[in-house]
Amino acid sequence: MEPPKKKIYKVIAEQINQYILSENLCIGDRLPPERELAIQFNSSRTSVREALRKLEIKGILEIKQGSGTYIKSLDQLHPTEKMTSAVSQADKTNIYEMLDLRRVLEVECAGLASARATSQDLARIRDALLMMEQSENDENGLHGDLIFHLSIVQASHHSIFIQLIESLTNHMRETIKATRNNRFADSTRLQETFYEHREIYLAIASGESKAAKILMEKHITQVRKELTESLLNQNESKYYSF
Repeated sequence: MEPPKKKIYKVIAEQINQYILSENLCIGDRLPPERELAIQFNSSRTSVREALRKLEIKGILEIKQGSGTYIKSLDQLHPTEKMTSAVSQADKTNIYEMLDLRRVLEVECAGLASARATSQDLARIRDALLMMEQSENDENGLHGDLIFHLSIVQASHHSIFIQLIESLTNHMRETIKATRNNRFADSTRLQETFYEHREIYLAIASGESKAAKILMEKHITQVRKELTESLLNQNESKYYSF
C-alpha cells in the first residue's frame, strides 16, 4: 500500500528546510529568489510561494517585500536538541557513534526508499550522485555525498526519520568530511566510493529493497573499517617517528 501523497507545498517546505540545514545557513541569511527555488525543486513558483508563506507562519522565515526571504529562526529545524547536543562534539569517538546511528537509520531508509521513492526523489539522489562523480575530494564532492544520503532519507517518506536526520545535518556533514578525508588519503578509493553510492542508487531506483539495505550497510561498515585503519596507521606513524 503506497503512502498518502503530500500536498506539493508541504513537500517544497520540507525541501526548503533541508536546504537551509545542508547549506549551514544562519539567522538573517537570505534564501535564493522564488524562481531559483522553483527550478531547484522542479516545482512551480506558486507552490514555492505557498511553502514560503507556511514557513513564515511557523516563524522560520521572514518575507520582506521587495527585498527577499530571510531566515528568522532555526529552532523548529532542530526538534531533537538533546540528541543533537549529545553528538555535537566532533571527536573520534563521536564519529564512530554517528556512523552507528547512520547505519541503523540509513539502512532502514534505503529499504523504505526502494518502495516509496517518487520520480522527483530519484532525480535528487541521481543529481547528488552525478555531483560526486564530477568532483574530486573537494567541497562539491562533500556536498554531493551529504545530499545523496539526506535525499535517501527524504525518499523514505518516514516523517520521524526525516526529522531526526535533519536535526543532525550539520554534524553529519562534519562526520562525512572527516571520513572522506581519511578514506581518500588513498586516492584509489575515490572511484570505489562513487561505485558504492552508484550501486545503492541503482538498487533503490530498481525497487530492490533487500539489496538496497545490504548495500547501504556494507557501505557504512566499509567507511568505518577504513576510518579505523587510517587512524591506526596515523598512530603507528607517530609511534615509529620517535
